[in-house]
Amino acid sequence: MILKHQRIVFWCLVGCIVLMATLLFLERQRGRERILSLATQMPMDAVAASDEPVTLDLANDTDGSISAEPRQMALPVDASARARALLDQLMAEYSLSGSTHPLQPGSAVAEVFLLPLPMVGYSVNPSAPPLADGSPASTPVAAAIPGPGPVNPGGELAVIDLRSSFVNQHPSGVEVESLTLLSIVGTLHANLPQIEQVRFLVDGQPRETLAGHADLLRTYPSRDTVTTSSGAPQ
Repeated sequence: MILKHQRIVFWCLVGCIVLMATLLFLERQRGRERILSLATQMPMDAVAASDEPVTLDLANDTDGSISAEPRQMALPVDASARARALLDQLMAEYSLSGSTHPLQPGSAVAEVFLLPLPMVGYSVNPSAPPLADGSPASTPVAAAIPGPGPVNPGGELAVIDLRSSFVNQHPSGVEVESLTLLSIVGTLHANLPQIEQVRFLVDGQPRETLAGHADLLRTYPSRDTVTTSSGAPQ
């Protein structure tokens, strides 16, 4: 014979089960609605609907040359995102089997920042560790009042933040390091003409060299880096 208190406990358990099932159903519905809502939103770095022609400046270790190679890519609308997408594609080609400038696979660029020119100097970053020579780490500062600097109105400085995982695995050597930086500079120049200068960081901090040779502390002018097989600019 079932006692009264046992019947009460039984029906309480049944009620809890029904309540939990209802809550799970409602949460599932709300989650589905959130996903549908996100799917209808346009992201800030939305990719263009169709491919467009781009140019990649690809390095060749065999003869020390850089050649302009046409490609088709779907690029984001935002200029910084476009720059990063171009460099991601450039580094992806270097990681392919048979690459003329073989590099380790993996994401090389953390972010690309575009800053208006002219730049008037640098501000010290107290939270960053000092450089190897003891000088403080710094970041470029744009002029508050327009003045001489950019070649064209709207000129920009591209600050490329490389990942330390990429830098630490990069082959060491004057030519191979220089070819990597020049191919980056040339690719940006070919596709984003508003970029007039290029600087490099590693994990958000200044670093002296790429892998012991190529200077990462200088500002590189954005220019055509395509060369002949002898290494001379065209």
